[in-house]
This record gives sequence, C-alpha cells and structure tokens, in this order.
Amino acid sequence: MRINKVALAVTALLAASQVQAAGFQVSEHSASGLGRAFAGEAAIGDNAASLARNPALMATFDKAQLSVVASYVSPDVDIEGQSNLGPLPKEYFDAEDIAPSQIVPAMYYIQPINDKFAAGLAIYSNYGTGTEYSNDYMAGAAAGKTSIMTVNFNPNISYRVNEQLSLGAGVSVVYATAELERNIGALGGKTIPPSTNAAKMEGDGYGYGWNLGALYEVNENNRFGISYKSKVKTELKGEYTGTGGPAGNAHLMGVTRPVDGTLDINLPSILEVSGYHKLTDKFAVSYSWQYSTWSDFGDIIAESAGCDSTASGGSKGVCLEKKEDYKDSSRYAIGGEYYLSEAVTLRAGYAFDEQAGEATLSIPDTDRQWYTAGLTYKATKALSFDLAAALVAGKEITFDERLAEADPASTITLTSSGDAWIYSAQMNYSF
Repeated sequence: MRINKVALAVTALLAASQVQAAGFQVSEHSASGLGRAFAGEAAIGDNAASLARNPALMATFDKAQLSVVASYVSPDVDIEGQSNLGPLPKEYFDAEDIAPSQIVPAMYYIQPINDKFAAGLAIYSNYGTGTEYSNDYMAGAAAGKTSIMTVNFNPNISYRVNEQLSLGAGVSVVYATAELERNIGALGGKTIPPSTNAAKMEGDGYGYGWNLGALYEVNENNRFGISYKSKVKTELKGEYTGTGGPAGNAHLMGVTRPVDGTLDINLPSILEVSGYHKLTDKFAVSYSWQYSTWSDFGDIIAESAGCDSTASGGSKGVCLEKKEDYKDSSRYAIGGEYYLSEAVTLRAGYAFDEQAGEATLSIPDTDRQWYTAGLTYKATKALSFDLAAALVAGKEITFDERLAEADPASTITLTSSGDAWIYSAQMNYSF
C-alpha cells in the first residue's frame, strides 16, 4: 500500500494548526524571536537560535555559543457543526478543546573557526501538530486522533566575504513520525457504534534538504538578511489498518486488516527576507516577510492492491481519497526592541499569518494574528535568559465537509474557532 504525496501529513493538518501557523508549520524556534513575533529573524543574530532562520548569521559570532529553548503551546479550539443529515440536534457535530497542549524543544550551537569561517548545528522542528477528538465524535470519519512530528538535524557553515557580506549554507536530515486514526461516527447509522475504528496509520522515516542564507550589514545599526529552505520529501514507512473489502466499505461491518505501506510527505520550501534597524541607542525595529510553498502539497490518496472503493465513488486500488486545495502563503511580522539597560532588553511584536488552504474538518486553516512580548536578562557576560509569551488569534471560519466523499447528502456545515497561548523560555551560554 502506498499513500501518495502529502497523504497522512495533510490529513494531520488539524484544527490545532488554526492557532499556530499556516498549515502545520512550527514557528516556535526561540524565545527571543517569539518576543518580537519572529520579526527580523534572518537579520538580527542576537543568539545561537538565529541559526534556525539564517546560517549566514553565524559569521557575526566571535565566541562559541549554545542556546537551549522550550516552548509551551496551549491551544483552545472548538468546533460547532450543523447537519443536512435529517432532523439532528444542532450540537450533533460539536467538539470542544480538540487540540492538546504541546511542548516544542530546540537546541543550537555555533562555533567560530577563524575570522572567515564558522560552523553550527541546529536541532529543531519546522513542522508538527496534533489533535484528538473523542472516540464517539459523530464526524469521526473525517476527524479522529491525528499527530505529526518532525525533527530537523541541520549542520551549517558560514563564510564572511567582507565586512558587509556574509554567506551561509546547510543540509538537513529530517526525521518524521505520524499517526492517524479515524472512526465510523455518524456513517455507522443506528447499528454500528460511532467509536468503531475505520482506519489507522502509523509510520516514521527520513527526508533530506538544504538551506542557504546571506547577510548584508550596512553598518552596525542596519542590516538585511535573506534565507531559503528547500522542500523536503520525507518517506514514512509503517502499517495501515482499515478498509479493505471488495465493496470498499468493509469497515462498516467491523472488518479491518493491516497492510504494510509507505507514505510520502512533501514539506514546503520557505523563503524569508528580514531587516533590522537600531534607530537610537535605546530602540530598534525589525521586520520580516516569509513565503511558504504550500502548493507543493496534493490530495490525500491511500492506495493498496487489496482495496476497492468503486462502490463509494472511488477507484480500484484506492483505500482513501480526499481532495485538498492548498496555495502558497505569506507571513508578515514587525517587532520592536527597547534596551532598558545593559542587562535587560524588552520586546514586542505583531504578525499576520495568511491562510494556506481551503478549510476542512481535518484542516480548518484560517488567517491568524500574533500579539507577542518578551525580554532578555543578561545574568553574566556569558549567560543570558530569554522569556516570551504570545497570543495567537485565529479568525473564525465556516466551511462544508462531506463525511462520505461521493455522497453530497453527507455534507455537514462546521464552524471552527480558537486561540492559543505560547510561552517560551531560552538559555544562552557563550564559551
């Protein structure tokens, strides 16, 4: 069995993504960056965590530095649903608090080699999310338990061309693991419990990519940065358990069977352009534009020689098929820093994150606004700490969803709403 293109990864774009970033992108790379809404991240380079955004920034370090980050994401996402499936109560497809809280760790190390070269290692995540509906949720055929996690092992090198221009490059080894579980829900009618399992997929695997960056320093108070991360194709290997009968609806009789399979995940490329300007001795502004190629994704298609979904409008050899409509999206951010004293820096920021795809129950993507604040405290010349918090407000969105793709009568109308709080802490130590 083979699940083409984004398959489980796209299915894993759950409601939690509505209150974090476009699609299932993870932005929580540092506490210092979160405090300014990740504005100017490709240009500032105030600690080793900047390696997540632009490898050329390593050229600005004259000492080795280690940064360790932990971010806590606490979403509050609710679903309200109305049905065309007969005289059902209004709350029939409602679900509350479907996105569990998550911890996002990261670690970075930068080592200057000489006046020209520096090397570094970043271990962080660009993509990941998770959600969990109750087992007896009536729209369980489209939303159950879903999770995806990626870890990027990213060694880099930088080269200082001259006092103004620095270049950087790196390679990525991306480990991904994913789990998908779907239940019968309302499709089981009166005879089959809604919690009956219909499909389950678990798998993990690796993918490879690369990244480039450049930094131009006009002077010590003004600089510009640009970075690019390539698309990463990750192949997951695992086991799929679900529909497999000749009529394509064996799960309605409680019949499921395991099949070994693979899963291709296309993680989009990311382009970022940033600027930083220290306007006075006490105040600086920064800004960023980030562009992600979400159009690299395709439809959800699960295939196996043992599956036949022709009876439900599908094709022979297809176990699961779901159309998705994704487009490239942008993120705009602006931030400010106030240097209160030699030991304390205060930050604030705002960002607007564009919707990346047409909303569905598994992917109720929408526009998001970030409101952030944070600070840095320098305990000693070598040791500093960053703290930050953010409110990510998702726009309420209403959309239609078919529980059975080939049956227009199974359409339900849903409204997704929710916000998230993000708290981040970071330690930086220079050697």
